Amino acid sequence: MTKPREADLYAPVKAFLTRQGYDVKGEVGAVDVMGIRKGDPPVLVELKLAFSLALFHQGIDRLAVTDVVYVAVPEKTGKPAAKALKDNIKLARRVGLGVLTVRLRDGHVTAHADPGGYIPRKQPKGAKRLLKAFARLKGDPNEGGATRHGLVTGYRQDALLCARFLAVHGPSSGAKVKEWAEVPVATRIMADDHYGWFERVSRGVYDLTDAGRKGLSDWADV
Repeated sequence: MTKPREADLYAPVKAFLTRQGYDVKGEVGAVDVMGIRKGDPPVLVELKLAFSLALFHQGIDRLAVTDVVYVAVPEKTGKPAAKALKDNIKLARRVGLGVLTVRLRDGHVTAHADPGGYIPRKQPKGAKRLLKAFARLKGDPNEGGATRHGLVTGYRQDALLCARFLAVHGPSSGAKVKEWAEVPVATRIMADDHYGWFERVSRGVYDLTDAGRKGLSDWADV
């Protein structure tokens, strides 16, 4: 199988633009593809065999010439390729670039995004979750990155508070741990036992497991 070349993208992209009424030429100055249509701004297309930061830089540079700039890459199949395409389309839209993919076996061109300004839709629920996670973290245990354990979450901190309380006071009710350790979700954390640290010894009463005692030792610096 012949290794694809950037030049293989040219004919399909030219045909795609020609069908829309553009007069198209390749390698105009530093531009891979340029199309002209009366009454419209020039359209520029940069061809590459894969998405890269350099491709986006190149496309952004072309926006100094015209507002209608596309980047074009070969179409790829598979879930990883689909996810990468989605992420790159999102990035392209944020910087005002359009995105084309070319199916090399038959030259079919798909326009995934058109050039132009883009304002991402805000996600209030996502912002709310981040604010809640921020408020739940006590101190700054991650220092902007991972600790020797990995990232410390608010859930992990709350589980450690529950475990430390039980290590000192022995088997206790969820209500008592909630009040004394100041962990509002203490009962749920011990009941779910996500880390294997807790065991229920009677209705509503929990104790620390051997794994919980080891966890306290492993996470003593948190």
